[in-house]
Amino acid sequence: MRSGRTIGEKRERLETASERIKARDEVKKKQRLRVFFTILGFAAGAVGLIFVGIGLTRGKEKIAEYTATIVNPYTPTIAVVDEDAAMSGGKVTSRMQEYIGMAEADFRELGYTPSRAVIPSGAIREVDFYLDNQPGFVKLTIDRGSGVSVEDADRMLRYLAGQGIAEFQYIDVRVDGKAYWK
Repeated sequence: MRSGRTIGEKRERLETASERIKARDEVKKKQRLRVFFTILGFAAGAVGLIFVGIGLTRGKEKIAEYTATIVNPYTPTIAVVDEDAAMSGGKVTSRMQEYIGMAEADFRELGYTPSRAVIPSGAIREVDFYLDNQPGFVKLTIDRGSGVSVEDADRMLRYLAGQGIAEFQYIDVRVDGKAYWK
């Protein structure tokens, strides 16, 4: 401490009344700006949410229109017989119908004419195809691709014809890499 001086040595500068009024006005101005920008932010957020809601609604409508226009190209044109119709209510699942349609298209592509498809009693994933000009039927499973199964059936039919076997009860191509006939 210096001699002759007090702890509160420097006196604060006195503010004039006009300076105090000016400072209060600046504080009020800043508060008004904060309130204005807060309201503006909320309004912009609300408008943004409205546009997002409209966009989502239109997006859902467009998706609904798009899915309504998609038609399954593999709808079976042959007769589909479900031997368990009493238990299943006569309804064939969409997966089974699509598989039958795909297999039918594959058979036609290889030159065969499918006449009907039978879902045997007690079978869950098996479909039996009856082909025109063939004595028996072909057993397929929906767990394998229709193209692969139909190609296996074609190979087996050509093999049997090459061996001179004209009569068979069925050809089973449900197992990958193997084919059976009876």
